[in-house]
Amino acid sequence: MSPDSDTTRSAAAEAAAAPLDLLLTDAAMGVLRRMNSGGSGLRLAAALAGRPRLVAGRGRQLASELARIVVGTSQVQPSRRDRRFADPGWSGNPLLRRAMQTYLAAAGTVEGLVAEAGLDWADSERVGFVATNLIDALAPSNNPLLNPAALKAAVDTGGGSAVAGLRHFAADMAAAPRVPSMVEPDAFEVGVDLAVTPGSVILRTPVFELIQYRPTTPAVRQVPLLIVPPTINKFYVMDLAPGRSLAEYLVGSGLQVFMISWRNPDARHANWDFGTYGQAVLDAMDAAARITGSEQTVLMGACSGGIIAAMVAAYLAHTGQQDRLAAITLMVTVLDEARAGLAGAVIDERTVRLAAAASRARGYLDGRSLAEVFAWLRPNDLIWNYWVNNYLLGRKPPPFDILFWNADTTRMTAGLHRDFLELGASHGLVRPGGVTMLGSPVDLAAADRDSYIVAGITDHICPWQSCYRSTQLLGGRSRFVLSTSGHVAAMVNPPGNDKARYQVAKDHPEDPQDWLRRAETCHGSWWPDYAGWLAEHGGEEKAAPDELGGSGLAPMGDAPGTYVYDH
Repeated sequence: MSPDSDTTRSAAAEAAAAPLDLLLTDAAMGVLRRMNSGGSGLRLAAALAGRPRLVAGRGRQLASELARIVVGTSQVQPSRRDRRFADPGWSGNPLLRRAMQTYLAAAGTVEGLVAEAGLDWADSERVGFVATNLIDALAPSNNPLLNPAALKAAVDTGGGSAVAGLRHFAADMAAAPRVPSMVEPDAFEVGVDLAVTPGSVILRTPVFELIQYRPTTPAVRQVPLLIVPPTINKFYVMDLAPGRSLAEYLVGSGLQVFMISWRNPDARHANWDFGTYGQAVLDAMDAAARITGSEQTVLMGACSGGIIAAMVAAYLAHTGQQDRLAAITLMVTVLDEARAGLAGAVIDERTVRLAAAASRARGYLDGRSLAEVFAWLRPNDLIWNYWVNNYLLGRKPPPFDILFWNADTTRMTAGLHRDFLELGASHGLVRPGGVTMLGSPVDLAAADRDSYIVAGITDHICPWQSCYRSTQLLGGRSRFVLSTSGHVAAMVNPPGNDKARYQVAKDHPEDPQDWLRRAETCHGSWWPDYAGWLAEHGGEEKAAPDELGGSGLAPMGDAPGTYVYDH
């Protein structure tokens, strides 16, 4: 199996998305912790013991299917989307076909038992995660002695593919995150292939650099747009290759665009917390307003950056400064953490304390640890797919800009890590005053500016239903856009893809399923829709400035700046 197809790479990219804040626990304490279902495993055993008919019935079905496999009459086939068994050898060779069918039958039995055991939601999430990883790991396609493509490659290359595979394996295991490489480290170069939208750094603080992008239209909107990227990984997920850059597109739509580029912190910055990053957003807003002469700013935040942006909006409302905010955008951001996927099931107060202590001892959370955690969220796409390609076939992974960005990890300060963990465990944003920003209680309903909220329908990190909940938490009018894609592809969604779709609706009822039933499907990318919404909230047009900076803030260097190169 090779990951050369666009479908496989897109699936991997979406699984390798920006970080889910509530999984920061696992990144601090190690991936092996999540492989241990603990009490949930015991409760599964107890539940199955109390359902002997279910166990016996599933056992009889498996035995019958195994008998049919042995005599060659089984009809078990992999899904058409399951590329692990796409090689003709799996169906053409009797022994390989039986190995594949036995695996699929056994996997279906295990999945059925877990699904029908009657566990509560949290236990089902925990056990399901462990079961999925074990099932995926045991696939015969991962075995070099069974995979027909690997055997053929070894014969065709005189063993060269096996030697190359061993070399790739040794290189990957030599340093964290110790998972198969998804992209070559020299596949792209920041500032050459990626993050090349013209602009200048017009403010540098110990926490961030602020990039102002150069207008490309004769006229621009008066109100600037400030983009708050995630606080782990680099900012350029918003400025990928030309033609795939959201920053480039919005600049071309006549907007004045500013981008925060977070510093890659180290142990010296251990105490940076929500307040530090919230103040950074306020400082960036102030700089954008001074340069453009606008009293207001449109704030856009993505993932963890969206959480901070929403808290800043609530802070402005509480302190009587809401007039500084024209509107807010949240992209793949979960403010209501309750039942927000696996993370909501595995975190409790004790694990929060332990995880916070682990990062406090070092002063930061290493982004490479988080990369390993995310890889095991989608093992077929992010582990075993590249296991086969890199090690069994001895190939290099194909270049893909999103995966290069994902591998370009950064650290998270111990203080910010602690704050995100406590926020996730307490669901503090749901309750007015449940968390504070710069000493002010956060009440999201008080932020009554219009909001544009983007989610991906196949997002496994920030479920779209949880993202939709923000329409009920924030004040003001909301426009919720549901893209037919996953976490990163929901953001990196440039026009030109004939398969792209998104859904919108006029009303936003409390139940997301009610919204989905009312939603209208629109063809193409949502970027033009967003540019139109920004134009409505961007004030009047004025002549584009001839020079960047202003009001005492002079350009300090060309984009993408210096912080983006820190490792």
